[in-house]
Amino acid sequence: MGAEFEALEAYVAAQAAEFEERLCRWLRIPSISTDPAYRADLERAADWVLDQLKTMGLAAEKISTGGAPLVYGESPPVAEAPTVLVYGHYDVQPVEPLEAWHWPPFEPTRQNGAIYARGATDDKGQVLTHVFSTEAWLRTVGRLPVQLKFLIEGEEEVGSEHLERFLSSRPQQLACDCVVISDGTQFGPDQPAICYGLRGIAYYELRLRGPKRDLHSGSFGGTVTNPANALAQILASLVDQHGRIQIPGFYDQVEPLSLQERQRLAQLPFDETKFLADLGLSGTTGEEGYSLLERRWARPTFDIHGLWGGYQGQGTKTVLPAEAGAKFSFRLVPHQDPAKITQGLRQRLEELCPPGIQMELLETHGTPAVLVPVDSPYVQAAVRAIRQAFGREPVFIREGGSIPIVAAFQQAFGVPVLLLGWGQDDDNTHAPNERFRLIDFHRGIRASAYLWAELAKIQKSA
Repeated sequence: MGAEFEALEAYVAAQAAEFEERLCRWLRIPSISTDPAYRADLERAADWVLDQLKTMGLAAEKISTGGAPLVYGESPPVAEAPTVLVYGHYDVQPVEPLEAWHWPPFEPTRQNGAIYARGATDDKGQVLTHVFSTEAWLRTVGRLPVQLKFLIEGEEEVGSEHLERFLSSRPQQLACDCVVISDGTQFGPDQPAICYGLRGIAYYELRLRGPKRDLHSGSFGGTVTNPANALAQILASLVDQHGRIQIPGFYDQVEPLSLQERQRLAQLPFDETKFLADLGLSGTTGEEGYSLLERRWARPTFDIHGLWGGYQGQGTKTVLPAEAGAKFSFRLVPHQDPAKITQGLRQRLEELCPPGIQMELLETHGTPAVLVPVDSPYVQAAVRAIRQAFGREPVFIREGGSIPIVAAFQQAFGVPVLLLGWGQDDDNTHAPNERFRLIDFHRGIRASAYLWAELAKIQKSA
């Protein structure tokens, strides 16, 4: 394999400028999935990546879904070698506030060793690392060491509704031994990481209704239950002063963190002082007895995302509002079932609801947490590939956020999901001035090229 790797490295180096330019062409397409006005641009973005897969010789198609199209492509099977499904997305977030951008969001700009544009790191730049590494294999070696299946969607930023249906409709076509996703971050600059855990989520909207109309607080306060007061009391009662969530059965399925995992997280080069300074904070909060990283990645949490009710304008208005509401969520850890969380939450809310209030709980969405064993042969193959490309050992991290499609992949295929993020925490994902460091883009291509060879060493029966 020595000569093959030399050829791969030479090709990737020679094509570096061309790879950047092709990324810029894709970034110029404003494929915003949240706004129907950009539907034609979603089609253009799908056509662009479809052409990339076809040009390198993969069997590829654009699949209508009723929403944004899916792009699917595959290489020929390889006897005795694993089949790898590569997932990514071509849709991007809106760009507002536009005035906060230093450069036009859909005119990619190279500055400070990075490409700045909407979608640069989330997810066009990252998914292209796998497309370009595949091209490198086919242009130099003439074949891939594993079978690759690409599944690239255009609705990730709006919930992947049609993709989940597609997974269940074509189980044989999509069958694989592992899934590779690059849509995240490293632990820090020049410190690659493998994410082995994602928290799940259970998201809700609570609506409280009191009197049939707004009332004068002086005339009716103290006799009529104020929905805004009730809302504040109810939400405050869902978590105690020690950071423990007060819902029946909430912790029943929570598996305690092992000593080994706590030691592994404690050994990460995490600077809490810098973390606080970057956020402009003087301190943190959360469940007692756990470190900041443990609370952030591996313990369940409760957060309010929005509150409404009463007068919101300038000046004062002594109103007792007829309605009030909130949006909130729980981040979940492995083994917690969103349906059981909802059941316990309803019971708790009924206990807390005061007289004179009609309560409505809307369950918006829920997805379970994901955990991949770090001793999996697929994870260890990724360790070796990243080590070769980045020149240092990756660390193992968890992520506090949720990626619902990852749980869907695990449920559909029952295979390991490799979360190999090449971005950085400060790449401004979903924010103005999104960027992707060029060094990470090119190292991601090299790591991906090595990954296919390392995965090929795993026998299908392993």
